[in-house]
Amino acid sequence: MVVSFIRTFILYFLIIIALRLTGKRQLGDLEPSELVVTIMISELAAVPMQDYAIPILSGIIPILTLVSLELIISCISYKSVKFRSVICGRPAVIIKDGRIIQSEMKKARLTLDELTESLRQWAVVDIKKVQYAILETNGQLSVIQKAECSPPTAKDMSVHVSEDPIPAIVINDGRLMSENLDSLGFDRSWVRTQLKSHNAKSVKDVYLLSADSKGNILFERKDSSK
Repeated sequence: MVVSFIRTFILYFLIIIALRLTGKRQLGDLEPSELVVTIMISELAAVPMQDYAIPILSGIIPILTLVSLELIISCISYKSVKFRSVICGRPAVIIKDGRIIQSEMKKARLTLDELTESLRQWAVVDIKKVQYAILETNGQLSVIQKAECSPPTAKDMSVHVSEDPIPAIVINDGRLMSENLDSLGFDRSWVRTQLKSHNAKSVKDVYLLSADSKGNILFERKDSSK
């Protein structure tokens, strides 16, 4: 039991470190090479977790090898456009100026049902309103509507809009986030003032306290029923 726990513990953190090193994103955004490495790492880690007869190094060494290869491939892809196109492919223009490019649809083996479903996710139901629809190398469809069909922006309407500052969480479920407090330029006396103004005895009584550089505050007490 202890051996099983230790092996699992080591491999678990090794996978986390490996994925952090390779810069993994959400599964739907992975490039083909990244997806292959992710799947292979999970398979390699599962074997020594289940079979105690296999030395743990038999799982660690292949994982480290894959991570090293992925880092090397990423560096080469960063410097060479041709190499990247071979490994990851090229984006394909599926719709141009409201017309479907059937040859690209055939190359991508993309059906009309799949295309219309992806367009609906962009709130587009009329293909004629699409200027460009591009099938990215990660399999996602990017849609750019024609100018006359796009919602007007504040700039188009000559309206001045001030930028909203990003709020930072100062108290998170009874815990004081000192770094966020410092980034806002506030100190602990400010926190005590907020606690007093909201009739809270201590930080532990607060579920959420967030603020921004303009002084906008969101305060939520902890639910007493918990």
